[in-house]
Amino acid sequence: MPTETDDDRRQQILQVHAELIHTVVRACENRDLRPPLEEYLQHAIESGWENLVRAIRLILDGRRDPAVLEQLDEEDRVIVTSILLGLQNPDTLPDPDAPADAAAAAPGLAQMIHMARRGDAEALQTLANMGEQMSTVGGDMARIAGTLRALIDGERDADRLAVGMGAKGKSLLLSIIEELGKLDAH
Repeated sequence: MPTETDDDRRQQILQVHAELIHTVVRACENRDLRPPLEEYLQHAIESGWENLVRAIRLILDGRRDPAVLEQLDEEDRVIVTSILLGLQNPDTLPDPDAPADAAAAAPGLAQMIHMARRGDAEALQTLANMGEQMSTVGGDMARIAGTLRALIDGERDADRLAVGMGAKGKSLLLSIIEELGKLDAH
């Protein structure tokens, strides 16, 4: 049974990749939207997301069966499942314009940072992918992405990490550090 942390992590993945999920669903419905998506998919391959791109291309070719989920890690599985559900019912798609909710994002990010700190390669890869996506958003999200390596390495000085962040970024960072404190205590 999924824990609250699993759901937080799933929601964080959906929020970070909401635009991609919407773009794939729209491209399935309108072939004219595929060329710009193909550029993104080519970049994703160069970034090491071969399995995710393979699954997306299968979906673009009309496949809707569970076999498209084969060979996917947790993050990719969440993204592809959301695409498949969104094709069936657009009301299930994540809101690409939803602001980041520090209370919802912090536990999931902290859990992944904690796991990566303990040597979990999948968590480290997930954080790398999320950091890349956060960097493209810019602003405080890019600054948070810039702190991920330091947080994995054990840095907890909020003043040092929050340099240049606005109020929302600092709030998210403090929430992540607070959650990491709870995880590190156990």
